[in-house]
Amino acid sequence: MADLLTQARQQFEGVVEVISGDLATVKTGRAKPELVENVMVEAYPGTRLTLKELATISAPDPHQLVIKPWDQNILAAIEKGLAMSDVGLNPVVDSDIVRISIPVLTEERRKELVMLVNKKLEAGKNLLRRERQEIKNKVEEQKGQPNVSEDDIFRQVEELDKLTGEVMTKIDGMGKTKETELMRV
Repeated sequence: MADLLTQARQQFEGVVEVISGDLATVKTGRAKPELVENVMVEAYPGTRLTLKELATISAPDPHQLVIKPWDQNILAAIEKGLAMSDVGLNPVVDSDIVRISIPVLTEERRKELVMLVNKKLEAGKNLLRRERQEIKNKVEEQKGQPNVSEDDIFRQVEELDKLTGEVMTKIDGMGKTKETELMRV
């Protein structure tokens, strides 16, 4: 019985990680390596790797990212991968590095991004609800098994609901933090 709650905790942590990763891709007008580190690049024929596997990514100031590949022969591939990605940034090759300027966000764009964050949060909450329902169904399937009383099932469902509430609060907090970050000029 405790195994199901442990399983729920692990699955909920996975959902939080997915949401966190999803929120990290939302541009806030500040340069952060997380914006581009998971962009896929065809570095060598038939080999696609993430940018963080191919280069060091740094933010020397709030409006610029610098990407320094370990192999200078893949500069063009990195530029192409960034240009083709959905991050919406314009890479510029500057001798042995790639520079990306992060434009300052307009008020209108900030509001659009807040709406995008809210959509991502809602999708994450829906994923959490589905995970919760699966675990709840497994708990309720224990009905009639030896050494499992109705009180045990009721307590497990209560604990599952409490855990779900805690994770929902955590997700809301992540959303508020991201929204504050977006609206900061």
